[in-house]
Amino acid sequence: MGDTPQDMRYAPPQAHVDDVEVPQAGPVLAGRMQRFWAVMIDLIVVMLGVWVLSLVTPWNPWSRADASLWQPNLVNPAIGFLLFAVIQGYLLVRRGQTVGKAVLGVRIVRANGEAASAGHLLLRYGVGYLSTIVMPVGQIYGLVDGLMIFRASRRCLHDLIAGTIVVKA
Repeated sequence: MGDTPQDMRYAPPQAHVDDVEVPQAGPVLAGRMQRFWAVMIDLIVVMLGVWVLSLVTPWNPWSRADASLWQPNLVNPAIGFLLFAVIQGYLLVRRGQTVGKAVLGVRIVRANGEAASAGHLLLRYGVGYLSTIVMPVGQIYGLVDGLMIFRASRRCLHDLIAGTIVVKA
């Protein structure tokens, strides 16, 4: 059987066609690994702050070893949130970035692409700290929050609560 004009209708194109990148409408979402490593850097930075604070003050964040698991603890989450705000607050309010997000080139914006306000950022991080007042509640919140990154939207629970997304800077 030969290639007749009738058969050529179904043949693949002969011309070389390069892949063309389709421009995206709106901001480009940050990758899951970028977000993960940004959180790891932030964790190290804040834990260094906790360590220094525990050396220079009488506060010991690990002193509740004898407390009940369900007993509310207001002091540690409050001190932790204040320390987080001191270390990360300026960058968050000015640029929508924590230290880790700045290092990895991502930032927090509202879902419509506008800059996140201080109120959105307070809501985004405050709910997580509030959940840690009762340890098991904080652990469940953290698990659900972290696992939600695997959805197509890449929005965690704290993103949904605050109406934010994390995008490439």
